[in-house]
Amino acid sequence: MIRKMRDTDIEAVMEIWFSSTVKAHPFIDVAYWEKNYSLVKNEYLPQSQTLVFEEDNIIKGFISVIDNSFIGALFISPEFQGHGLGRKLLEAISSQSKELTLAVYADNQQAISFYKKMGFEIIHHQLDASSGKFEYLMKKKDL
Repeated sequence: MIRKMRDTDIEAVMEIWFSSTVKAHPFIDVAYWEKNYSLVKNEYLPQSQTLVFEEDNIIKGFISVIDNSFIGALFISPEFQGHGLGRKLLEAISSQSKELTLAVYADNQQAISFYKKMGFEIIHHQLDASSGKFEYLMKKKDL
């Protein structure tokens, strides 16, 4: 079931964020993510519309969107990846938004491939100042 995140979900969502982020970004030191943990928890998530995918009382993934247009996060718990949950969350958000963009690290080829399959295209290449890594700005092209 896909539903809006509740305040009581924050710890489960943050556990998914951290474990998935570290797994998806082996090219960035874990200390970077540890340093940003409270920023994500206390600033980014409260500013976002966040949907969770819950099944058998377990939150298996989430998607966060800022201003109904920028996907700030889409993460699935590592043990549940590859089962179409990311697609379902992205489709749920797509049905609510006229335009969607996101930033993805250029070194994260798995995510880039996923987003391209979901109808996104690269529209810009830029340096993420906080991590020092290059990223692509992607936009959904068939909305």
